[in-house]
Amino acid sequence: MIAIEKQRQQIQIYCDNSKTLKQRNLLGQYSTPVKLANDICNYTKKLFSADNSIRFLDPAAGTGVFFSSLQNTFSIEKIKLAEGYEIDEHYGKPARDIWKNTFVNYKLEDFTQSAVPENNSEKFNLLICNPPYIRHHHIPSIHKTYLQTKILDSTGIKLSGLSGMYCYFMMLAHSWMQPDCVAVWLVPSEFMDVNYGQAIREYLLNEVTLLRIHRFTPNDIQFDDALVSSAVVWLKNKKPPENNKVVFTYGGTINAPIHKKEISAAILLKEKKWTRFPLLPERITSDKAKLSDFFTIKRGIATGHNKYFILSLDEILKRDLPLSQFKPILPNPRNLNQNVINANSDGIPQVENQLFVLNCELPFDELETSYPNLYQYLLKGIEDGVSKRYLCEKRKLWYAQENRIESPFYCTYIGRSDDEKNKPFRFVLNYSKAIVSNSYLILYPKKLLADKIIDNPELCTFIFDELNNITRDDMLDESRVYGGGMYKIEPKELGRVCLSNFLTFL
Repeated sequence: MIAIEKQRQQIQIYCDNSKTLKQRNLLGQYSTPVKLANDICNYTKKLFSADNSIRFLDPAAGTGVFFSSLQNTFSIEKIKLAEGYEIDEHYGKPARDIWKNTFVNYKLEDFTQSAVPENNSEKFNLLICNPPYIRHHHIPSIHKTYLQTKILDSTGIKLSGLSGMYCYFMMLAHSWMQPDCVAVWLVPSEFMDVNYGQAIREYLLNEVTLLRIHRFTPNDIQFDDALVSSAVVWLKNKKPPENNKVVFTYGGTINAPIHKKEISAAILLKEKKWTRFPLLPERITSDKAKLSDFFTIKRGIATGHNKYFILSLDEILKRDLPLSQFKPILPNPRNLNQNVINANSDGIPQVENQLFVLNCELPFDELETSYPNLYQYLLKGIEDGVSKRYLCEKRKLWYAQENRIESPFYCTYIGRSDDEKNKPFRFVLNYSKAIVSNSYLILYPKKLLADKIIDNPELCTFIFDELNNITRDDMLDESRVYGGGMYKIEPKELGRVCLSNFLTFL
């Protein structure tokens, strides 16, 4: 086994290096580090009955790291069957060769289309898997529909079309498990927070007994080649007992976590963001005002090709394009070194890097006569394939942007928080006519607040100060975290952030 594991690691390195990172990203191929695989198996052994012989399944085997860890953890005599599935021949063929004369039944097949064993005796009592992390937009529509239908028929669970491939693997594998099967999933932690993860969370609470979730810190990335915050989920295939409590651990290692807390299933049923545990207590329903009480919050515009649509003033003048067909737009947050945006008499923001986004609503045929240089620029865009890009192709006019008017208030959509003093998000007070890209969120004041601002424009400064008084913890409490300490916040999440003094002037 030592020789086989050494050979397996060499194959893993060779196969990884034979593909580009983009190729592996499209297929969600991030191999489990050996130490992490061993840690998972060592802890899982504590949950597995010592009297049972093992029927082991890995639905996404890769080169077989969990087969090695299984052998390291359990005696070979206890392993009655170890079966694995791998769809990619690039990894599967060499891996199948090294495992062919061992206890492993390695199948070069697509697990999602493989036949479920008919009898419980042929199913599995131990499952450990790092499923492929393929994002929903990389899953062909016809395959997505097939998987959704198959899961709905077998489990009654309806998965969102935004679900990543790992969600389909978790649901499909349910039918392969014997009663009391122990299953372990190494998955992105985002299922604990996002809307499409609701079906997974309900499955974990209602259909099986959820035992433990360990979450690694955002800066402790488990995969060198993937910026994803990881979690390990342990469950047992039996209906949950009354008052089931789930162990949440965070940080450190699986066997020596830094934080640990038991959370009742009743609390988890009410909580939409499980990543608050174990660091934070149960959420208390607050009667405080929220941002959504005062603002309609939307994402900034998605152009479909920023490099083509967003130009500097120098570029516009150099190409002799009509400035009337452009709208001022703020630079990306990382290139915006001020939080208060003043404007000149034309409403153009006074920033170092003045940018404008093409926002023409004139029919294409009219442009050749009205604006010949713009017409030629659009022809070049057609020639370069810009008009056929996903977002552009879906518009009535591929060169016309979403209808977004400027607002006095913006918030950055993504940011880092490396320490307790650093806020990952910042608010921007905008006195210009500049709109923003989708790297920002737009806060449009609702009518009551908008009327107050019209009557007293100086309120904008007060509101801006109040937005900046929102604590880092209150913002993080509603956001979601990714690998490397990267945080994101969506419009609805920002809307749930509580305020303190807004009611004083209404």
